[in-house]
Amino acid sequence: MKTIFQFMRCIFGMKSPWPVWVGLLLALNMIVPLFFIETPEAKAILISAFAGAGLMMLLFNKYGFVRLLGLGHIFWIPIVIWLGYRLPEFSFSTPLEIWFLLIVGVNTISLILDAIDVVRYFNGDRDPMVTS
Repeated sequence: MKTIFQFMRCIFGMKSPWPVWVGLLLALNMIVPLFFIETPEAKAILISAFAGAGLMMLLFNKYGFVRLLGLGHIFWIPIVIWLGYRLPEFSFSTPLEIWFLLIVGVNTISLILDAIDVVRYFNGDRDPMVTS
């Protein structure tokens, strides 16, 4: 539990707008699925979010708050592909379909930012982004 609190302290220690961005990701991937939990999509999104959070906690424990943490979102790739291919079949007239569009859009942006961060980490940018 201590690790989670240290991790969250680092998130809130980031410069604006990053804490708001992380809050949006948390809401879309961990809170909103609870409203649609009867659907397979919500279950898959929630599972991928918790798997990613677990990986991030392992990485955070070993390396600190570094750019490598972007690997935690790797579990979103199949979700984004799965829902992205299905977007043309949606009318976006229901909250569920609007949420699917937001998941694809916001998570894709995050995956691009994560890929940049992970590449930067492997290219030597290994300093903590925020100290815990």
